Amino acid sequence: MKHSLSILALAASLALAPAAAQAQADEGFIRAVASGQLEAPPNASPGSSVATFEFDGNIMRAEVPFRDLQSGTTMAHIHCCTTAEFTGTAPIAIPFPDFPTGVRGGIYSRAFDLTDPATYDPRFLAAFGGTAASASAALIDAIDDHTAYLNIHTTLYPAGEIRGWLVAAPIPEPATWGMLGVGLAGLGMVARRRAKAGPQRFATCGAVGA
Repeated sequence: MKHSLSILALAASLALAPAAAQAQADEGFIRAVASGQLEAPPNASPGSSVATFEFDGNIMRAEVPFRDLQSGTTMAHIHCCTTAEFTGTAPIAIPFPDFPTGVRGGIYSRAFDLTDPATYDPRFLAAFGGTAASASAALIDAIDDHTAYLNIHTTLYPAGEIRGWLVAAPIPEPATWGMLGVGLAGLGMVARRRAKAGPQRFATCGAVGA
């Protein structure tokens, strides 16, 4: 099951990134396709998000729509850095100030100044050199390595209801959205199979958790 989830996660990400390296160099667009099945541990939430992060010099613009969560939001972050691509958990790297709380759907938009130390969680900043420049470099390296992820936390899932790995990607064409739909449909099939297999025990943790 773990291998199946990894393959689905990778497929969903690659559906949005047929020319990842070129997109990152030319356009500076990063996508995060988030679902409950990509959480650690996975859950059967119908929630989803296709978030966009645009890098323009030292500014990162985040556009994070989300929908169909099973309970109200509590917080959201970018986490970094896991020890292996597309797997594992990591502490908070960039918290999302003023993220809408108590809702099951909505959109979050904000521009982050990557040269400002206040952009980063203090523990992440300290762990990666103590400066905004070193923290920013660590985050970019993690995105290249697929070891940074978006996580949206809710009351029902304090450790995170949906998450998605940050992957370089161009703006998708209509055909690409069709490929993404196939990937998310696969995730839904896995969720239904897990639900039929019986109830799950879900781990919980604080803001630094998965």
